[in-house]
Amino acid sequence: MPTIRIHDFGLSGHAHRVRLFCSLLGLPVELQPVNLRAGEQKSPAFLAMNPFGQVPVIEDGEATVADSNAILLYLALKHDPQRTWWPESPLAQARVQQWLSAAAGPLANGPGRMRVLKLFGGAPEARAADLAQNLFDSMERQLGSSRYLASAEHPTIADIAMYSYTARAGDGDLSLEPWPAVRKWLSDIEALPGFVPMPEAPQRN
Repeated sequence: MPTIRIHDFGLSGHAHRVRLFCSLLGLPVELQPVNLRAGEQKSPAFLAMNPFGQVPVIEDGEATVADSNAILLYLALKHDPQRTWWPESPLAQARVQQWLSAAAGPLANGPGRMRVLKLFGGAPEARAADLAQNLFDSMERQLGSSRYLASAEHPTIADIAMYSYTARAGDGDLSLEPWPAVRKWLSDIEALPGFVPMPEAPQRN
């Protein structure tokens, strides 16, 4: 099986969701670190792969795919013939897409933003905290009646997209204690064969 090259940044939750999904699928990968602090993601060579200048990007044979959620969909369609991670029915796909949109919106701009401000410096933002609260309330309601976000029976790429920044919410000083169903869901994802954790961020002095 050909190796998938992941243009990666270790502290990025977007990049982690791709590493995680490749591991769950049992796909061999080669990590190509991108030095974001040096601006490597804005170099002409990188922009040729992703004009938005963001990690992750994968190279799978002759295919180059950017954007973490697009990568999850690509990998599910190509490497999951059972179609459990990206289901076949229109309704099931719509339910997955709902959470992919949440991952790109309130998750990134809520818990993800709080984490960035804490790790890399910046004043707390009330809007990010409100988005995080509302998002985790919504997840708690969903997970109160369904083991996974888009399916009661098995995980989908919706769970992978939502996992990383939720799991590292504490990096942004956001406790998950008020949301027991969310914490149970995290444990279920972490128990999947092939799971790899989101790295802990170094503490700022």
